[in-house]
Amino acid sequence: MNMSTLFNLDGRSALITGGSRGIGRMIAEGFVQLGVRVYITARKAEECDAAAAEMSEKGTCTSIPGDISTPEGLDAVVSRLREHESSLDILVNNAGAAWGAPFDEFPEHGWDKVMDLNLKALFFLTQKLTPELRAAAAGEDHLAKVINIASIEGIRTNPNETYSYHASKAGVIHLTKRLAAQLAPDGVIVNAIAPGAFPSRMNKDARDHG
Repeated sequence: MNMSTLFNLDGRSALITGGSRGIGRMIAEGFVQLGVRVYITARKAEECDAAAAEMSEKGTCTSIPGDISTPEGLDAVVSRLREHESSLDILVNNAGAAWGAPFDEFPEHGWDKVMDLNLKALFFLTQKLTPELRAAAAGEDHLAKVINIASIEGIRTNPNETYSYHASKAGVIHLTKRLAAQLAPDGVIVNAIAPGAFPSRMNKDARDHG
């Protein structure tokens, strides 16, 4: 069955963080094929540009590279998106990082790197783009959507010593509930999904040594 017979997303807009590879790339490809104007962001500009160019062969995909784990990088991504769109139908908070180290040696910079991207950036990007999400929902026949990519590791533990990753993804799940309650009255629906194990560059070490 063709996906377009199940979902009609023609003419809508979406921003997907971490959209150049992994789950973000898969989501972006699906939206592109359904007629969504897709914007992807990723820290590595060359990869982001290349991914957008490849997906543009099947629809509309624009690269907005930037490091959303920093306030400056996040603001730059928001500003560039606003050059193209005055409203936003779908925000997918997918960008994420992991850090593994023995408990006695786990570094503070490894903790901060993961928390800044996985949890802090998710909150502030959603906050800054809420006016665009509200605009998309106002007077339309559909609701705006925020989709947060959590992880099964935010629900249950495993032997991997990825302490900040576990904590950040548990935080994503709980934060999603709070954001959902806050934004639902504005027609902005916030959900999270918790993927299990799947092959990606980020979890390669865990798969090789797990």
